[in-house]
Amino acid sequence: MRTVFRFAISVLPLIGVATFAGPANARQAAAAPAAFSAPPNTIVIKTRERKLYYVQSDGSVLRYTVGVGRQGKQWSGESYIDGKYIRPAWSPPEEIRAEQPNLPIVIPAGAPNNPMGAAAMTLAGGEYAIHGTNAPNSIGGFVSYGCIRMYNQDIVDLFDRVQVGTRVIFEN
Repeated sequence: MRTVFRFAISVLPLIGVATFAGPANARQAAAAPAAFSAPPNTIVIKTRERKLYYVQSDGSVLRYTVGVGRQGKQWSGESYIDGKYIRPAWSPPEEIRAEQPNLPIVIPAGAPNNPMGAAAMTLAGGEYAIHGTNAPNSIGGFVSYGCIRMYNQDIVDLFDRVQVGTRVIFEN
């Protein structure tokens, strides 16, 4: 697993976070796809589809369109949510700073150039997260250094549904 994102966490109130604009049908309730066997309360990310599925307690799924890692920066296997943060500050890791040397050392929480968006859920085993975005046009693409990007209203919705410890399965 690659190590990419570091977080300088700053926890702010959730007031007003759910009001971010975005596509009308970004999140969709759906029947579980054929051969979909993940247990309830599991997140499944299908990289090729650029979809994140959250398996609900009744076995149905919520499907979200996401941005995923560029070629060579994609996950496979399993992890779990090891932290949940509202509007975290962000410190670009060395790999990103090498490509973008003018980035500040820390981008404050809530700043317009902060790529973490409305919320972030960190993944165990590295410096990656499932997070909102300040670049909604990137959703649906192969765009990140390994993180999973969601529309801000979708990360807020998922954030409210999952707990620390939630299993995350990555399928290419």
